[in-house]
Amino acid sequence: MSSDKTPLNIPLSRRSVLKASAASAAVVTAPMIIPSSAYGYANEPKGDSVTLGFNVPQSGAYADEGADELRAYELAVEHLNGDGDGGMMNTFSSKALRGSGILGRKVEFVTGDTQTKPDAARASARSMIEKDGAVMITGGSSSGVAVAVQGLCQEAGVIFMAGLTHSNDTTGKDKKANGFRHFFNSYMSGAALAPILGEAYGKERRAYHLTADYNWGYTTEEAVRTSTEAMGWETVAAVKTPLTQTDFSSYVAPVQASGADVLVLNHYGANMVNSLTSAVQFGLRNAQANGHNFEIIVPLYSRLMAKGAGENVKGIFGSTNWHWSLQDEGSKAFVKSFGEKYGFPPSQAAHTCYVQALLYADAVERAGTHDPCGVAGALEGFEFDGLGNGPTLYRAEDHQCFKDVLVVKGKENPTSEFDLLEIVEVTPASKVTYDASIFGGELGTCNSGA
Repeated sequence: MSSDKTPLNIPLSRRSVLKASAASAAVVTAPMIIPSSAYGYANEPKGDSVTLGFNVPQSGAYADEGADELRAYELAVEHLNGDGDGGMMNTFSSKALRGSGILGRKVEFVTGDTQTKPDAARASARSMIEKDGAVMITGGSSSGVAVAVQGLCQEAGVIFMAGLTHSNDTTGKDKKANGFRHFFNSYMSGAALAPILGEAYGKERRAYHLTADYNWGYTTEEAVRTSTEAMGWETVAAVKTPLTQTDFSSYVAPVQASGADVLVLNHYGANMVNSLTSAVQFGLRNAQANGHNFEIIVPLYSRLMAKGAGENVKGIFGSTNWHWSLQDEGSKAFVKSFGEKYGFPPSQAAHTCYVQALLYADAVERAGTHDPCGVAGALEGFEFDGLGNGPTLYRAEDHQCFKDVLVVKGKENPTSEFDLLEIVEVTPASKVTYDASIFGGELGTCNSGA
């Protein structure tokens, strides 16, 4: 096995810097001492194991998502180490992973609780990097957390493989060279949803938005407003709600008197369950306005949210990154592995996190090093298949994945507690692809932590 500790594996641009530094040293009178870390990188594995950091919400409004993320990460580690049936490693178009760890090292992991709070998430990620030697951080179910931790990883010189983060900002104005996102974003949800909503509800609608008061809520509201207004809808009001809110009755009460005939819930996790419950209790599901049946939309769905909301989700449209009912070989393999281990199908959060762990390990194998700059080079522009959602591209310009997007709605007649959403449209990646410059931000350069 080739070593990933030699300076020969340093990317060309970094080798050039080292050569330039050496040349400069020859002309100064005092000797220049280059720290040994300049020839390595942050948390370079030295022994026979490598540590990954799984940073997920184990408390707070998104704790259910976090629990499923941890399940998926543990399954991914089993598969990477050669245990279990291999799951999606068997269907992944890249064949670099062999179930022998990563570069021959056994995969170990540490965990942290983001609490769905950026400061707490940064603190737990910093601890995993500085105390536990984590060479990569992954996870999260909040875009505020993702942006904060991605920034920390850029500063620390480790790779960040984002978990569930849907805001445009993550790979837009706040994108970083050390960060990568497999999850889709708000723009894609709006682009996929609008044609379906127009066909189902018509193009003369008046919408009232309730929006989680942080960056994910803002960009999701903007995406849905932009796409629906473009086809003729009017936005009556857009009201921000605290992420910590549990009782939404005071926010829902004014909706029916507003002149709106559609309520858009830009909420996720327990927030969505609670706000939808309030909307149903206020009779909006059975109301009429402006000569229309009143409708409710949930732009970002998950199976876990649908389960929490129960019958209230019936007939409600939304979008999702992945769903366990997909019949491609990769999805079926993952559902089988996850179901046999835990007794129920995985959520989109679980799928995203499992895939991110495999994509990181695969990039390391292909690069022949854990050096973040080598890993980033292996991921940028990487095209693959076999991990669900069809052919996928990790775009080099912003480190955003592009793949098919699912439009779903709550099933009217579910057959089980897990069979709650049905796929109504698979929107091709080409329909949700946008120019990398539209959200601003600078990717910057990779930081190896040296």
